[in-house]
Amino acid sequence: MTKLLEKAFEEAARLPEVEQNALAKWLLEELHSERQWARAFSESEDVLDILADEALTEKRKGNTITITL
Repeated sequence: MTKLLEKAFEEAARLPEVEQNALAKWLLEELHSERQWARAFSESEDVLDILADEALTEKRKGNTITITL
C-alpha cells in the first residue's frame, strides 16, 4: 500500500462510523465502476479499430465533409 493511501485510510479511520461506511461504500462503487469501464473498453478495442479504419478509408475516398464551427 502506498504512503498516500495509508494516510487517507488513517484520516478516514478518524471519521464517525456513519461517515466511514459512506466513504467505504463510495470507494467500493468507484472501484467496481472502474473495473467495468476497463473491461468494456478492452472488449471493444477490436470494434473501435474497425470503425477507425472505416472512417479513414471514407476520408481517403473523399466521402467525408469538414464542418467548421
